[in-house]
Amino acid sequence: MEMNVAEFDKVAKETFAPVYPVIAKQIKQKTKIMEGTCVDLGCGGGYLGLALAQITNLTVHLFDLLPEMQAIAKKNIKEYGLADRVTTILGDVHELPFADRSIDLLISRGSIFFWEDQAKALQEIYRVLAPGGKTFIGGGFGTPELKAKITQKMKQQDNSWNSNIKNRIGKASDEHFCSMLAQAGVTNFTIDRSDAGMWIIMRREAA
Repeated sequence: MEMNVAEFDKVAKETFAPVYPVIAKQIKQKTKIMEGTCVDLGCGGGYLGLALAQITNLTVHLFDLLPEMQAIAKKNIKEYGLADRVTTILGDVHELPFADRSIDLLISRGSIFFWEDQAKALQEIYRVLAPGGKTFIGGGFGTPELKAKITQKMKQQDNSWNSNIKNRIGKASDEHFCSMLAQAGVTNFTIDRSDAGMWIIMRREAA
């Protein structure tokens, strides 16, 4: 998929800036995972992973397919002063370069909707999920208020923004993602809609 990386990052860094700390707090509260290893899949500039690193003791890998995004993420790691706990990894979500059952927390905001083979990617994610580990993968805005503000701004740039969001994270998408998870062989999961979004929380029971 063709992407204007600079434009994408500008929107993420400016328009969506208030969202990341809110979602990071929700991840912390809902997963209760505050140490170990976390991977932010399709991280872009790494804003969600960095926000989570700021409020936990997690070692965070910012994972993305695009070298241009990784360059931005590396710059952001330095600016946040988190080089001791946050690194970048270039790779494809369909072939994760991690050992089986080795990652405590896998997060992602927005990228799942662009994965070429969602079932395969979800299967890979579950493969690397450690005992006691969880995921927080999907899309959202943190709060209804933030969603309304961002939607208003984004509709000025793209008239189809609102309908695209409804298609991606609307309640009708539950059936689709349940099907993808079934194809991936994942049975221990919930789809969380308690906030302004859609989040897949997979679990692997502790050994």
